[in-house]
Amino acid sequence: MHAVILAGGKGVRLRPYTTALPKPLVPIGDQHAILEIVLRQLATSGFTHCTIAIGHLGEIIRAYVGDGSQWGMEIDYATEENPLGTMGPLLTLRERLPESFLVMNGDILTDLDYADVLNRHRDSGAPLTIATYARKVHIDFGVLTTQESKVVAFTEKPSMDYRVSMGVYGLSRSTLEAYTPGLPLGFDELVLDLLAAGRPPHSYEFDGYWLDIGRPDDYDRANAEFTTRKSMLLKGA
Repeated sequence: MHAVILAGGKGVRLRPYTTALPKPLVPIGDQHAILEIVLRQLATSGFTHCTIAIGHLGEIIRAYVGDGSQWGMEIDYATEENPLGTMGPLLTLRERLPESFLVMNGDILTDLDYADVLNRHRDSGAPLTIATYARKVHIDFGVLTTQESKVVAFTEKPSMDYRVSMGVYGLSRSTLEAYTPGLPLGFDELVLDLLAAGRPPHSYEFDGYWLDIGRPDDYDRANAEFTTRKSMLLKGA
C-alpha cells in the first residue's frame, strides 16, 4: 500500500512554532514529532511505500525521515518548488503512483485506520474517498432569516452539525488525469469538479480521535492529551 503525505506548507497559522521547523516536525510529547507518529501508524497499518511532498524547509524533513528504513518503509520525496495547492503536488508525481493510494496531511493526530480508508476506497469504486468527522458549530449570535426586508424566522444562538474533512483521502490515479501537472489544484476545486461531473466522492465516516494541529491552541491541546492517548496513537509503543 502506498501513501502520500502532504508536508510542503509553511505552517503560518502555527507560528511561532514553525519559524525554524516545518509544521510536521514540531514535537508532540517528549520524544516524537507529528510526522514520526504518522509514519509509525502507516507502517503498523501495512503501508510499505510513502511519498512525502515537501516544500518549505523540506530539506529538514528529508534529513529527519531519510529513506524510511527506520520504520520498515520505503520513502521517497516530491519537491514543490512553487505553491501548488492541496492536490497540485500529486499531479507532478502521478506516474509514480499506483491506481489507488492514500493521501493525507502531515499535521494530524488520529487513531483512524488508514488501511481501512484505502480498502474502502478501492471497494467503493468512487473517484475520491474523504475521511469525515462530525463537528458541532455554536453560533454566538441570534440568527435571522429575512425575506424581502422582513424577518421571517429567528433562532437564538443555534448549534449546527457538519461533517468536515479530516485531511485524509483515498484517491484513484485516474481521477487526476484531467488535470495538468505543474498547475495548482486545490482539494475544493477537485471536489466541486467531481460533483459537477456527477461523480460524487465517497464519505468514510469516523467518530474516533482526531485533532488537526493547525493553530497554537490545537498544538497545546495535542501535547496536553498525548500522554494519555499515546498507547492508542502508537500501538505497541
